[in-house]
Amino acid sequence: MPLKLRPLLLAALPFALCAGWALSTPVQAATQVVQVRDLPIGAGRPKVIVSTSGKTAEQVLEQGHAAAGSTAVDILELRLDLLTFATDADQVAALGRQLVQALGGKPLLLTFRSKREGGAGELDDAAYAALYGKLLQAGFADLIDVEMRRDERSIKALVVEAHKTGAKVILSSHDFQGTPSNADMLKRLQRQQALGADILKLAVMPHDGGDVARLLQVTWNMHERSPRPLLIMAMGGTGTVSRLAGETFGSALTFGSQGQASAPGQIEADVLHQTLEALHQARQSSS
Repeated sequence: MPLKLRPLLLAALPFALCAGWALSTPVQAATQVVQVRDLPIGAGRPKVIVSTSGKTAEQVLEQGHAAAGSTAVDILELRLDLLTFATDADQVAALGRQLVQALGGKPLLLTFRSKREGGAGELDDAAYAALYGKLLQAGFADLIDVEMRRDERSIKALVVEAHKTGAKVILSSHDFQGTPSNADMLKRLQRQQALGADILKLAVMPHDGGDVARLLQVTWNMHERSPRPLLIMAMGGTGTVSRLAGETFGSALTFGSQGQASAPGQIEADVLHQTLEALHQARQSSS
């Protein structure tokens, strides 16, 4: 085992072992695999997403080629809110088509992240929905990330439009101030499911290990109740272990970094991939 993996595996071990209290309920929902191109989300090890950080088309395309050439990267997230031309749908669509070619079959996720959710963008609900609508009609997106705090009618319309074009929808909720109560976190995920999301996403900021443990408990509880794949993480250094423990607790996706991290606590994609693969193999050998 590479030496750089050992600290990560040792950090993940206590949380994997504490799955005993989570595994006490024998019945759980079978995860519905979401197929995106050749990638089965919800089967095998958690899939790794990396995000673009470029402001120009040239910078983003360079990052796209790097992601395409990396065995550690499963999905590329195009962060629209960071682009200098973020609200120009025609320019974004042209870039998106180029990225699809560069990725060589790897899925492309579109995300416009607002400031209140930890991003750089500022669009009201109508403009946000209109931008996504135009980009979906352009037909290059495999997945889109929609913030669940947006207008409910806009969310439902985007879910319908996405599914018409064959794109999958991640509904997301971010809390950079703390970790809500277990009931609140579970309620957010259940609402995402009710709104028609294909993948349910929750990211929180823990203040201590107890917050991380609560998030993992909620992850398992939702995994028991819902067939939808989950994308759940605690941010920051304290929460890093949650990015490794997904397969044990039911989270099917995670974020890594390739260059600049898009959120606090991300692990470099190559190390993350190797660690997830090692944990997956250990689970397989003991089953």
